[in-house]
Amino acid sequence: RQTTSSALKGAIQLGITHTVGSLSTKPERDVLMQDFYVVESIFFPSEGSNLTPAHHYNDFRFKTYAPVAFRYFRELFGIRPDDYLYSLCNDPLIELSNSGASGSLFYVSSDDEFIIKTVQHKEAEFLQKLLPGYYMNLNQNPRTLLPKFYGLYCVQAGGKNIRIVVMNNLLPRSVKMHLKYDLKGSTYKRRASQKEREKVFPTYKDLDFMQDIPDGLFLDSDMYNALCKTLQRDCLVLQSFKIMDYSLLVAIHNIDLAQREHALADGTSQADTRRPAAQKALYSTAMESIQGEARRGGTIETDDQMGGIPARNAKGERLLLYIGIIDVLQSYRFVKKLEHSWKALVHDGDTVSVHRPSFYAERFQRFMCNTAFKKI
Repeated sequence: RQTTSSALKGAIQLGITHTVGSLSTKPERDVLMQDFYVVESIFFPSEGSNLTPAHHYNDFRFKTYAPVAFRYFRELFGIRPDDYLYSLCNDPLIELSNSGASGSLFYVSSDDEFIIKTVQHKEAEFLQKLLPGYYMNLNQNPRTLLPKFYGLYCVQAGGKNIRIVVMNNLLPRSVKMHLKYDLKGSTYKRRASQKEREKVFPTYKDLDFMQDIPDGLFLDSDMYNALCKTLQRDCLVLQSFKIMDYSLLVAIHNIDLAQREHALADGTSQADTRRPAAQKALYSTAMESIQGEARRGGTIETDDQMGGIPARNAKGERLLLYIGIIDVLQSYRFVKKLEHSWKALVHDGDTVSVHRPSFYAERFQRFMCNTAFKKI
């Protein structure tokens, strides 16, 4: 990555400020098919222009993909344009150290609402192709554990294209996660590497989960049903796009353990009463993704749960779960790459493209709703 991180962060903020601002002058209207294919491009010379402010970075070009469609998605998720701008552009973005297996860079907005992730050309292209179907699906079903895509942009500088996607942040920093798993429902080589284990906050995998939490995570029956129904619906959508290789990210905050940790820290058993502010955007939390408006209206219980899904472990300790389906853009490359070898075996392209993703989806759901999550 040629551009220094701070220049990239600055360019992203200048670009988003401009694109959201110019969009606000365009009247609200229904999304049309062609809106998914629009790419707006604006040049930011460092000395400024009549459209853009002067800045301290090298000249760059900023592209916004499908601006009208993404505006609609943001609105659907209850994110007001001024909140979006304020969160992303008012304070410096924070670079996350865990760049993930994909080699992507991750930034989080300083208020924790949004994640910005760099994506490869192929992934950005695939997301563009996905948009009409994503739109259709969200209209029918805004309660989803699929990633919430809020914007797709590209910063072009010094002959390099850096594509970024803005998404919901699944893990509020204000909540301490005690364990984190990336689950696929597969056991083949699904154990965290030694290098991963040495991290401060490692991401474990399926085999680790089965070893650490052999009895699974217990949810009350309404919650379990809502979760499994949501997963089922989401898997069907992924399968219809021939997507596979996605994961369920499950982060666990153990309330009882947190209270013991506090007690140790200040020598009293008084739990910290100052609750950090929960995330605000509609549907942005795990809880809202499966329950939606039914629980809106800021009831005590949901405020108390910081957007997490209440659960218990086999010991009966109270947990909050933060979950979401991740890596839905990686899969396309993966399928295409493997398709050739399968085609050689199967001679029947159809078998490859249809059955594999459905096999993946069924195995994924079975693992989540039988092994990982249990009904109390």
